[in-house]
Amino acid sequence: MIEAHNVHRSYTLAKKEIEVLKGIDLRIEAGEKIFLCGPSGAGKTTLMYTLAGLENPHQGKVLIDGTDFYGLSSANQARLRNEKIGYIFQNYFLLPELTAIENVLVPGLIGGKSDHEAAKRALERVGLANRVDHLPAELSGGEQQRVAIARALVNSPSIIFADEPTGNLDTGNSDEVMKILLEVVAEQNATLVVVTHNSALSRHGDRIFTIKDGMIADD
Repeated sequence: MIEAHNVHRSYTLAKKEIEVLKGIDLRIEAGEKIFLCGPSGAGKTTLMYTLAGLENPHQGKVLIDGTDFYGLSSANQARLRNEKIGYIFQNYFLLPELTAIENVLVPGLIGGKSDHEAAKRALERVGLANRVDHLPAELSGGEQQRVAIARALVNSPSIIFADEPTGNLDTGNSDEVMKILLEVVAEQNATLVVVTHNSALSRHGDRIFTIKDGMIADD
């Protein structure tokens, strides 16, 4: 379960402070599929990063399974992220010098529990059984995003955050990647939080939060 209580986040640009999140309150239940939608610059990616433990709020609290995430030490924050959270990004962020399976092994290596067989199974599950030893440059965009999905899910996290996971893909690859993501998340009974500008994708969610001007808009 994820909760946000009066979350504010600002940035300084050219010595001017810009308030991006203006007091967000929300509650996401375990196992829900939530889509964060809204216009560019509305604050949806900043909200996701704050919920995901990647950007400290300047005011307010984020609770993950009842724990005040930003009240933890840096070491305990890192441990919770590694054990409970998986991340999928629009630009994949695969390490170019590592093969597909080596990229998938990275979260386990960070957590000190690398499992080659689990990484292999994760790649098989996303349809890349025959691409495990390929470098990212040898994979298509859709294949690279599937590697990123396998990497996010290899530790069986309870929460998956996905920032525009199909933003760099054509329609066919977008549909295939989202289908795989939803299926694997359902199999693992994980919570899914997706940022997207694609209204067609958001129909797959249990709920949609529309972000406008740093607030959750009333439907």
